[in-house]
Amino acid sequence: MESPATRRKRPAAPKAPVPLTAPAARARKAPAIAANEPRRPRGRPRKTAEEVDDGNRRRKLMDGAARLFLTKGFAATTTRDIAAAAGMHSGSPFYHFESKGALLHAVMNEGMVMALQSQQQALAALPPTATPREQLRVLIRHHFEILLGPRSGFIPVMLYEWRSLTPAQRKGIARVKDAYEAAWMPTLEALSRQGTLQAAPRLARLFLFGALNWAVQWFAPKGGKSLDELTGEALALFIREA
Repeated sequence: MESPATRRKRPAAPKAPVPLTAPAARARKAPAIAANEPRRPRGRPRKTAEEVDDGNRRRKLMDGAARLFLTKGFAATTTRDIAAAAGMHSGSPFYHFESKGALLHAVMNEGMVMALQSQQQALAALPPTATPREQLRVLIRHHFEILLGPRSGFIPVMLYEWRSLTPAQRKGIARVKDAYEAAWMPTLEALSRQGTLQAAPRLARLFLFGALNWAVQWFAPKGGKSLDELTGEALALFIREA
């Protein structure tokens, strides 16, 4: 039996903890954020200076390689030539591309992807009321820009060095090329229904690309016709007046 003094000294039993509500629990666990702490920007993080520089170097390699493949040919062009054209050390191309063949594939493939995207943008910029003739004018004018503009090196390389690709590489690029050319068919079919196309749509497409692509052989930027004038001449070859 406990004495009264012992009963007075016994500490009181601890109270059961009061459970926190969900918001209160989160508030206690979350670290305090200083009022002046900058918020983390949303979206894709910006490229570092090193990543931007790598992208520029890769672009220089591809542009230099396209010029060399066009003037010297793929077989006669060495990786040392490509590095020198880009202002790099002889081993630098292998940092970005595993082989000369991979670089050739990148020149062609990225060129075709860029051409397909810019063609889609050119067509999307047309008003809904554009006639089939106006659509074909835009397609031809855009193709001349791809063939003869400042970033046109990949087209003649693709025309002359297609056999230098592996079968798998050719298959991949052919898918992009087919999509690029297929975008012409609705316009050519509409012109055929109007009776103004000089040949059946599929045959007209083959003739068109054969004639336009050959311009890389004879076009002279100085003293020759402008790309707008060439577009008008090409239209006259394939479209009769309604």
